[in-house]
Amino acid sequence: MQAIQLTAPSLTAFRQTELPEPQAGPGEVLLRLRAATLNFLDVAIAAGNFAGAAFPLIPVADGAGEVAALGEGVSGLAVGDRVIPHFMPRWQGGAITPHNVGAMRGVTLPGSLAEYVAVPAASLVALPAHLDFVQGAALPIAATTAWNAVRSAQVRPGSVVLLLGTGGVSLFALQFAKASGATVILASSSDDKLERARQLGADYLINYRATPAWDAEVLKLTGGRGADLVVETVGGATIVRSLNAAAVGGTVFTVGFVGGTAASIDLLPVIVKALRIVGNNTGSVADLAQAAQAIAAHGIVPVIDRVFGLGDTAEAYAQLAAGGRHFGKLAIAH
Repeated sequence: MQAIQLTAPSLTAFRQTELPEPQAGPGEVLLRLRAATLNFLDVAIAAGNFAGAAFPLIPVADGAGEVAALGEGVSGLAVGDRVIPHFMPRWQGGAITPHNVGAMRGVTLPGSLAEYVAVPAASLVALPAHLDFVQGAALPIAATTAWNAVRSAQVRPGSVVLLLGTGGVSLFALQFAKASGATVILASSSDDKLERARQLGADYLINYRATPAWDAEVLKLTGGRGADLVVETVGGATIVRSLNAAAVGGTVFTVGFVGGTAASIDLLPVIVKALRIVGNNTGSVADLAQAAQAIAAHGIVPVIDRVFGLGDTAEAYAQLAAGGRHFGKLAIAH
């Protein structure tokens, strides 16, 4: 089968190669993968900034495809079913544990840049009928993370949600929040991206280059209340402003590290406002299934910025690593 291997921790160490086709073992399904989408996790792995990867590896955590063969003992699935494999196949549901996150596609397990992959049948979620494979490949990490963010703050009509940037998690969170009846404030450095976010339903827009004190602007827009949920997708560079922008009793849902992982914060606002700072490592297969059900129920369509071919994998990674260029997800079809 055709596959891409990442041979070393380098953004230029991709090799297109032929590998033996895997076989589905007991309880497993052989998938014919059709598409993959990139996350910053994939860039971190390729840059050598994520522990646990052993090279060479088949990269990219997220993908979608169709069932090609069933292993012994598998029921409830049929050849031809369109499905999404979960990023962490051991994590079926419940709380996160070291065992749950000990196996990750594209890190310690073969990822999505191959024609075929064998995965546990229990790690598969049905692809919503209105989505194609490229759109479905956007769900495992980004949609699950955004779904858990919205659930963590019990977002409902009257809630205020603040989103940073226009990557996959932020745009899924925008779509889930609007489906829940919330008011959404979105900050970006690009007026063009802000306008596109408005078309997706964002209520208030802040250009953080023009308004560096965007936390103060959030408080102004909300009459001093702040946001019930801040989806913190940047990291150390923005966490202090995110805490300031949060409402009393609000939730700051931290998922990103593109702006660094270190920060010095004043604990007093956290204490006085009784804030919940929630760390997140995606979610379980059950969480992905719920996110997919919500996407199907509301007819949500993932935002895909650009689709690359397998031979353009290095270019796709470079595009994501550059930061700030994409709106939504970058995909690789094969």
